[in-house]
Amino acid sequence: MTKTRTGGRILVDQLVIQGCDRIFTVPGESFLAVLDALHDTPEIQTAICRQEGGVTYMACADGTLTGRPGVAFVTRGPGATNASIGVHVAMQDSQPMILFIGDVDRGMRDREGFQEVDFTAMFTPLAKWAARIDDPARIPEYVARAYAVAMSGRPGPVVIALPEDMLCEVAQAIDRPRIERPRQAADPEAMNALAAQLATAKAPVAIIGGAGWDDEAARDFAAFATAHGIPVAAGFRRQDAVANDCPVWAGNLGYGPNPQLTARIKAADLILAVGARLGEATTDSYTLVTPDHPGQILVHVHPDPDELGHVYRTDLSICAGMAEFAAAASALPAPKMPFFAGAEAHAEWLAWGTAAPFDTKLDLGMCVAAMREQLPADTIICNGAGNFSGWWHRYWPYSGPGTQLAPTAGAMGYGPPAAVAAALRHPERTVVALAGDGDFMMNGQELATAVQYGCNMLVLVIDNGAYGTIRMHQEREYPTRVSG
Repeated sequence: MTKTRTGGRILVDQLVIQGCDRIFTVPGESFLAVLDALHDTPEIQTAICRQEGGVTYMACADGTLTGRPGVAFVTRGPGATNASIGVHVAMQDSQPMILFIGDVDRGMRDREGFQEVDFTAMFTPLAKWAARIDDPARIPEYVARAYAVAMSGRPGPVVIALPEDMLCEVAQAIDRPRIERPRQAADPEAMNALAAQLATAKAPVAIIGGAGWDDEAARDFAAFATAHGIPVAAGFRRQDAVANDCPVWAGNLGYGPNPQLTARIKAADLILAVGARLGEATTDSYTLVTPDHPGQILVHVHPDPDELGHVYRTDLSICAGMAEFAAAASALPAPKMPFFAGAEAHAEWLAWGTAAPFDTKLDLGMCVAAMREQLPADTIICNGAGNFSGWWHRYWPYSGPGTQLAPTAGAMGYGPPAAVAAALRHPERTVVALAGDGDFMMNGQELATAVQYGCNMLVLVIDNGAYGTIRMHQEREYPTRVSG
């Protein structure tokens, strides 16, 4: 449809077409025309946050839960620099998000106008795509492309700068239709090659993670792995990719994993990495699985061709979406003799993941055990960075996709804003924010946002009076020399 509208109205109309029902923002004078258009758009809730870091954390979490980009609006200069942390998290976490930044008038550019920043230059290293819209008639084109880029291949953040005068300008624009994530079927020949590799393997292990896991993908992959008896480990903070009651679930990699699991990874002759990038945290600084993995076959499944072979020598690359690959894998013929290792690894995880009393002033393991008794299985656990999170990584059983919101980027302050987004998205479910005392102080002000919108959420602050992770590293590297 072609209509004459302001740029702000055109932009909001595109968001409605794309199915956006909520934006997160700290209002700014640089995008008043958008706020004005939102006033007449009941289809979109405008969630007002307290700081722009909270804005982008919430948008990132919302995109994680929905599979479509979470949408954030911030103002230029200080607003955008505050918001940059969420862009970094969305990129490293492979989650779809779109950040719109109100910018200086087009006529003010390159004069160091009030709060002026070159946002394309600033965000290009942080985002999948960073751009500026100078012509309001092209807003539908840019928004459609933003959705396509944010969702396709390896999902991630898109940043778009919006000159203030462009948003006020009237133009004729042709609306673009709703964008869907492209289907990425697994190549049949590659699946046959995988089947052949499994037929000759003696000790295969699967490492799953990344983005794109939904209930369908989780169910199909669990069925495949269970039928073959393959132990399934999760990459760092991706423990909800499949339900942890899967009979071959082996636990999580990252910081403080089960030594029995790491031994299995080292002894594996075939590693099936599905969705996981095999990054630094998951691989213990690229030592658990080395980039050349001598003596091991690596089958890497990922939706982005640029990720395949990017770091690791890959014996078999399969470019496919998680749901498409899992469906194809579940259709493979069941082996005549499934592996016993999957059930053994699951028993090891059950023993490792069951807390026993420990003689300490505050036993967090028993705290998690108490939570397991009281809270529903589909509780959404949201946490930021800090040693406190290790107890939940070890002892909390995640029931499937959308139950763990935790930054693989290791960013502090993520838990409370993520919990706000989760409570708004799923008001019928239990939502828990976990934060250390230092972690909580990064974005504790977003409790005001939770109160404003009636969010039903529980916040647990684990207070050790220190930046505990840093203290741990410092005591190891420079013992008895406490500083900072």
